[in-house]
Amino acid sequence: MILHKWLHESTKKRGGAKALVYRDTYLSWRGLEHRAARRAQEFASMGVARGQWVGLMLGNVPDFAILALALSKLGATVVPLDPTTGARDLGLILEHAPLRALVTRPRGGVEAAPQPLALSRDGEPVEAVESRRRLQGTLLTCSVYKEKRPAPGKAAVVLYTNQANGEPKGVLRTDDNLQQAADQNGVALDANDEDRILTTVPLYHSYGFDLGLCLALRFGSTLFLEDDVAAKRVVKILREQDINLLPGTPSLYGGLAKLPTAKVLKIKNARYLSSGSALPESIAEEFKDRLGLRIIPVYHMTETSMIACDRKGSAADSVGKPIEGVSVRVGDAKSNGAPASVWIKSKSIAQVNIGGRRPVRGEVGVGDFDSQQFLRSGDLATQDKSGRLFLAGREDHLVKVDGKRVALSEVEDCLHSFVKVRAAKVRVVMDPFGGLIMVASVVLDGKSSAEEIIDHCAKALAPYKVPRRIEFCQSLPGSDAAVA
Repeated sequence: MILHKWLHESTKKRGGAKALVYRDTYLSWRGLEHRAARRAQEFASMGVARGQWVGLMLGNVPDFAILALALSKLGATVVPLDPTTGARDLGLILEHAPLRALVTRPRGGVEAAPQPLALSRDGEPVEAVESRRRLQGTLLTCSVYKEKRPAPGKAAVVLYTNQANGEPKGVLRTDDNLQQAADQNGVALDANDEDRILTTVPLYHSYGFDLGLCLALRFGSTLFLEDDVAAKRVVKILREQDINLLPGTPSLYGGLAKLPTAKVLKIKNARYLSSGSALPESIAEEFKDRLGLRIIPVYHMTETSMIACDRKGSAADSVGKPIEGVSVRVGDAKSNGAPASVWIKSKSIAQVNIGGRRPVRGEVGVGDFDSQQFLRSGDLATQDKSGRLFLAGREDHLVKVDGKRVALSEVEDCLHSFVKVRAAKVRVVMDPFGGLIMVASVVLDGKSSAEEIIDHCAKALAPYKVPRRIEFCQSLPGSDAAVA
C-alpha cells in the first residue's frame, strides 16, 4: 500500500541517507525498510492480514513510523490513536472500528501496564482479547482481538477527530486520498529530499501525519521526531539540525518567541507552518522579530489534509489562498461578506467516515457532500477579492485547541457530573503564549477548589479537553451577578 510504496521508492533513491531521527539515534532509509519488513513478519505471525485494521496507540516515537510502514506492507489499515484516550472513548471507537489488534506502550514503569479497559456506552466491557504479547525487543504490547465484522470501507489509514457531541469520528483515507494530498502539499510547500522536517505535533493527529510522516516518505525528506515540546529543547533542535520545515501550532511559536535565549535562526528555505487555531498577529510579529522567520498560516482538516496556505506569511489573520488541486466555496451571494460556511472539493477528501451522526434527511450536514461533491467543512470564513480566506469560527459547538477538535458540551457535561458543581459554562480564550485555552466558569453547590475540579475532569477527559483555568461565579456569565 501507499506508505510502504513511498518507503521503497525513497530507499532506492536515498539508500544510506538519514530517514528518521529521534533524540541521539537515527535510521537510514535502508534501515527503516528493514525494520518495517521484520515487523510485518511479526504482525503476520499474529494473524494480521490484508484489509484488517490495527490501532497504534503511540506518540511521536520511531515505533509509530516503523509499525505503520509494516502494516502498510501487509496491506492492513493503520488506525493511529491518541495514547491518552480514556476507557469511554476507546470503547466508542471499538464499537464502530473493527480492530484486529491494538499496539500500546507502558504508561509509567518498565513493565507494560494494562491499558484502560474499553467500556461501551452502558459502561460494560467491550472486545474479547484473543491474545496479548510483547513485540520482540520492545516494551510495546500488542493485543489481538477476536475477528468480527468486516471493515466498513477500504482505507490506508483511519484518522480520528471529534464530532459536535464530543464522540470520536473516524475518517477513512484511501491510498488515492493520501497520494493526492501528499502531491498537493508537496507542490504548495516546494517539498524535496533535502528538507529536514521536525514533527512536534502528534503523528496520530492528521496534521502531524500529513505534513510530517507522509511528506517525508513521499519526498525522501529526513524526519525528526520529538515528543518533548519544551521551547528550549525545540529551538535547540531547530538551530543544530537546520530544520527548514516545521508543522507547528500557535502555542508552540508563542513559547519559542518568548524564550529568553531566542536568537535569529539562519535557515535557508524555511517553511514554518501554523495550524490548529488562529495565529495571533502578536505571536507572528514577535517570532519574526526574535527568530527572524515568518510563520506561514495554513488551513488543514482531518477529512481533507491541507486546504489553503499563505506562503508569504503576510497576514496572520488569513490562511491564504486554496492550494492547487483544492476548490473552495464560501457561502453564497446572500452572505454579503459575512462569515459563511466553507465548502471544499478535492480528490484528497475522504469519502467515508464512521462514528459520526447522520444529518437530518434532506439536509447536507457538517462532514457531508452536496450534489456537486463539495464537502461542508463546518468552518466559517470570509474570502476577499484576491481569494484569501479568513477563518471565523465553527458552525457547530466544536473548537480547536492546539489543532484538536473539542466539543464544549462534552467538557460542560463532565463539569456538571462533579457533585459540587451546580452549573458550568466553558469558553475559549487566547493565551498570551499563543493558542486557545479552555476556561470554565463554575457555580458551586458547596465548597471546592479549582484543583479538585480540574482533577475530576482529568480522570474523565483526554488531557487536551481539560479546562486550563476555573473561574468561580455567583451565576453564569451573562447574568447580573458579580464574579466571586
